Amino acid sequence: MKFFVISDNVDTLIGLRLAGMEGVVVHEQPEIEAELKKAADNPEIGVVLMTEKLLSLCPELVYDIKLNRRQPLIVTVPDRHGAGQVGDSISRYVREAIGVKL
Repeated sequence: MKFFVISDNVDTLIGLRLAGMEGVVVHEQPEIEAELKKAADNPEIGVVLMTEKLLSLCPELVYDIKLNRRQPLIVTVPDRHGAGQVGDSISRYVREAIGVKL
Protein backbone atom coordinates (compact mmCIF):
# COMPACT_ATOMS: atom_id res chain seq x y z
CA MET A 1 0.00 0.00 0.00
CA LYS A 2 1.36 3.39 -1.01
CA PHE A 3 0.62 6.94 0.06
CA PHE A 4 0.03 9.65 -2.53
CA VAL A 5 -0.03 13.41 -1.94
CA ILE A 6 -2.09 15.90 -3.93
CA SER A 7 -1.01 19.38 -2.85
CA ASP A 8 -1.40 22.95 -3.96
CA ASN A 9 2.01 24.05 -2.74
CA VAL A 10 5.51 22.74 -3.13
CA ASP A 11 6.44 23.06 0.57
CA THR A 12 3.75 20.60 1.66
CA LEU A 13 4.76 18.12 -1.02
CA ILE A 14 8.46 18.37 -0.16
CA GLY A 15 7.73 17.83 3.54
CA LEU A 16 5.72 14.71 2.82
CA ARG A 17 8.28 13.46 0.30
CA LEU A 18 10.79 13.46 3.15
CA ALA A 19 8.51 10.89 4.77
CA GLY A 20 8.71 8.77 1.61
CA MET A 21 5.48 9.76 -0.14
CA GLU A 22 5.10 10.52 -3.82
CA GLY A 23 2.76 13.18 -5.09
CA VAL A 24 1.93 16.09 -7.35
CA VAL A 25 1.33 19.83 -7.10
CA VAL A 26 -1.85 21.04 -8.81
CA HIS A 27 -3.84 24.28 -8.79
CA GLU A 28 -6.88 24.06 -11.07
CA GLN A 29 -10.01 21.95 -10.63
CA PRO A 30 -9.53 19.85 -13.81
CA GLU A 31 -5.97 18.99 -12.71
CA ILE A 32 -7.15 18.06 -9.22
CA GLU A 33 -9.93 15.83 -10.52
CA ALA A 34 -7.63 14.11 -13.03
CA GLU A 35 -4.96 13.34 -10.41
CA LEU A 36 -7.51 12.19 -7.84
CA LYS A 37 -9.19 9.86 -10.35
CA LYS A 38 -5.80 8.49 -11.41
CA ALA A 39 -4.85 7.85 -7.77
CA ALA A 40 -8.23 6.27 -7.01
CA ASP A 41 -7.88 3.91 -9.99
CA ASN A 42 -4.37 2.81 -8.98
CA PRO A 43 -4.74 -0.35 -6.83
CA GLU A 44 -1.31 0.23 -5.23
CA ILE A 45 -2.39 3.54 -3.62
CA GLY A 46 -4.10 3.02 -0.29
CA VAL A 47 -4.10 6.55 1.15
CA VAL A 48 -4.40 9.90 -0.62
CA LEU A 49 -3.44 13.01 1.34
CA MET A 50 -5.04 16.22 0.03
CA THR A 51 -4.67 19.78 1.25
CA GLU A 52 -7.79 21.56 2.53
CA LYS A 53 -7.82 24.09 -0.30
CA LEU A 54 -7.92 21.35 -2.95
CA LEU A 55 -10.74 19.55 -1.19
CA SER A 56 -12.79 22.76 -1.31
CA LEU A 57 -12.33 22.90 -5.11
CA CYS A 58 -13.79 19.44 -5.81
CA PRO A 59 -15.79 18.23 -2.79
CA GLU A 60 -18.31 16.23 -4.85
CA LEU A 61 -15.64 13.95 -6.34
CA VAL A 62 -13.90 13.48 -2.98
CA TYR A 63 -17.13 12.54 -1.21
CA ASP A 64 -18.14 10.25 -4.08
CA ILE A 65 -14.86 8.35 -3.74
CA LYS A 66 -15.15 8.25 0.06
CA LEU A 67 -18.71 6.91 -0.06
CA ASN A 68 -18.52 4.50 -2.98
CA ARG A 69 -15.03 2.99 -2.87
CA ARG A 70 -13.22 0.98 -0.27
CA GLN A 71 -9.87 2.31 -1.37
CA PRO A 72 -8.15 4.75 -1.29
CA LEU A 73 -8.68 6.44 2.03
CA ILE A 74 -8.70 10.21 1.44
CA VAL A 75 -7.24 12.27 4.28
CA THR A 76 -7.34 16.05 4.35
CA VAL A 77 -4.30 17.80 5.77
CA PRO A 78 -4.03 21.51 6.59
CA ASP A 79 -1.66 23.68 4.64
CA ARG A 80 -0.75 27.33 4.63
CA HIS A 81 -4.30 28.18 3.49
CA GLY A 82 -5.97 26.03 6.14
CA ALA A 83 -7.79 27.16 9.25
CA GLY A 84 -5.59 25.05 11.54
CA GLN A 85 -2.58 26.31 13.42
CA VAL A 86 0.22 27.00 11.02
CA GLY A 87 3.14 25.96 13.30
CA ASP A 88 3.60 22.22 13.35
CA SER A 89 0.12 21.14 12.23
CA ILE A 90 1.34 19.28 9.13
CA SER A 91 4.01 17.47 11.13
CA ARG A 92 1.45 16.56 13.79
CA TYR A 93 -1.02 15.24 11.20
CA VAL A 94 1.66 13.11 9.52
CA ARG A 95 2.83 11.79 12.90
CA GLU A 96 -0.73 10.89 13.95
CA ALA A 97 -1.75 9.48 10.58
CA ILE A 98 1.24 7.33 9.70
CA GLY A 99 3.50 7.37 12.74
CA VAL A 100 6.42 9.19 11.12
CA LYS A 101 7.97 12.07 13.04
CA LEU A 102 9.30 14.82 10.79
